[in-house]
Amino acid sequence: MTNHSLSHVDENGRISMVDTSSKPVVHRVAIAEGFFVAASATLDQLMDGQMPKGEALATARIAGIQAAKDCDRLIPLCHGLPLDQVVVEFDRTDPERVRIQSSVTVVARTGVEMEALTAVSVAALTLYDMTKAVDRSLRIEGVRLVSKEKTPV
Repeated sequence: MTNHSLSHVDENGRISMVDTSSKPVVHRVAIAEGFFVAASATLDQLMDGQMPKGEALATARIAGIQAAKDCDRLIPLCHGLPLDQVVVEFDRTDPERVRIQSSVTVVARTGVEMEALTAVSVAALTLYDMTKAVDRSLRIEGVRLVSKEKTPV
């Protein structure tokens, strides 16, 4: 049975990339978040820039930005977008949790939710990679879309 209401399924039931050519160009912003969970002592080192592998937060920020820019290469049906801004921020919300937030902005025909989610996910994975040698209790939790908005240009 073919479900024609799914935007990534064509009239023959095949997976296809959505045609956005008839959609209006609008200003779009998507915000995503996730949490990196580790022992308090590990996060002390992380926040002080004292991890054995180097400055993990700076590395994770760059990794998140790059991941958002490469989202269309990582997720097969995503459109390549000329991103206007990608921001990746880290906030220690309690002794064992760091909140990772990404905000992605574009003026385009399609949204940037996947880019924001990818930025958070790859930033979290980078923190995991940069801290796994000192803490085996690491976790990544709660990656989700927080908000998305669009306004006419």
